[in-house]
Amino acid sequence: MAASSIDEQREHFAYCVQLFGGTTAFSRRLNIDERAIRRFINGERPLSAGLLGDTAKALRQLVVEATAAEKEIAAALNSGPNVAE
Repeated sequence: MAASSIDEQREHFAYCVQLFGGTTAFSRRLNIDERAIRRFINGERPLSAGLLGDTAKALRQLVVEATAAEKEIAAALNSGPNVAE
């Protein structure tokens, strides 16, 4: 696989930030100042391997949380007609 360009990495990082619900939610999740996140996205600050690794770790945790939430919804739907339509 070819190494992605810095612009592609920055674009992908911005996409990952959106998966968390935006800059504010991502900031809270990773405990990073919102302005710093915007600077990473805008290319004013370089993306470090540490930041990308932390982002990947947070995405894995988000998958775990989303899967648990989905299971709760599925269980509620399967339990009968107590869900308002």
